[in-house]
Order: sequence, then structure tokens, then C-alpha cells
Amino acid sequence: MHPVFKTIPQKKLIGKRLRLSLAENKTTELWRSFMPCRIEIKNNLTSDLFSIQVYDDTSYFESFNPYTMFEKWAALEVSDFDTVPAAMEAFLLTGGLYAVFKHIGAASTGARTFQYIFGTWLPGSGYLLDDRPHFEILGEKYKNDDPESEEEIWIPVKLKNCPSIG
Repeated sequence: MHPVFKTIPQKKLIGKRLRLSLAENKTTELWRSFMPCRIEIKNNLTSDLFSIQVYDDTSYFESFNPYTMFEKWAALEVSDFDTVPAAMEAFLLTGGLYAVFKHIGAASTGARTFQYIFGTWLPGSGYLLDDRPHFEILGEKYKNDDPESEEEIWIPVKLKNCPSIG
């Protein structure tokens, strides 16, 4: 599994968020709250859903603890923040370089893909994690726990510093 590298501008999103940990995972609760209300977002650019993780810093991955809290968002990309529905918030996704992986399979098998990304690919790549949000795009081929489901996993990266010569 090899990533495609994409540099994106900042994106405007509207959605809902929760603070959670992997050990006390409330992702299902977040999406159950967001999905019925998403039709209230009138200025969305696509129907793609964004699942965003905002970690306090990159040390989340260096000393992994399943009880470490982070912020999780369920959102849609929008053209502007002129109209934000009452029970939702605006989120500005920082642009930059991302390694984009395609996960094919049920959402419940995603842990294997993430283990590969952080345990195999990243340490052997010429990249470091950048301190920006991570996200998944759940497009028209996303089918939750269907084995044919597809989603994109966007990991913020930056090139490792090159050693100086001489």
C-alpha cells in the first residue's frame, strides 16, 4: 500500500465534534448526532463526509496511549461560514502536504491500515508527521462495514530534514 501525495489549500468545514479517546470511543455517537442534521448545511461543496482527528500534538503517536484524549469531527466541506446551523460549528482545516492512503474494506478493519501507516510506512519513509489534523474522506464508495467499502485516509506529513554537506 503506497500513498499518493497531495498538497491542499485550507478547507472550510461545518460539523459536530466530540472529545474522546480510543479506549472511550464515542465515534458512533458523534456520527449518529451529525448524520440527521447534515441536511441543514446549505452551502456544502460536495456530499463527501469528513472524519477529522485533531490531536494535541504529534507526541500522541510517539508515546501512544489508548486513553489519550483528542478531538473528533464529523463534517462537510462548505464554500463559506456565512450560515452555520445552530447545533454545529465551523472548522478551518489547515492546508499542506498529505500522504493519502486508500482503505478498502469494512470500517471495522481500518485499524490494520492505520497500523501499517504508522508502524511500517511512516518509519521507513522520508517523511515525519506534521502537527495538523488527520482526516478521512468518506465519499460515494464508502459503505461503513461493507467489505467493498472505500475511504481515503489523509495523514499530514513533512519531509525529514536533509543533512547538510561539508
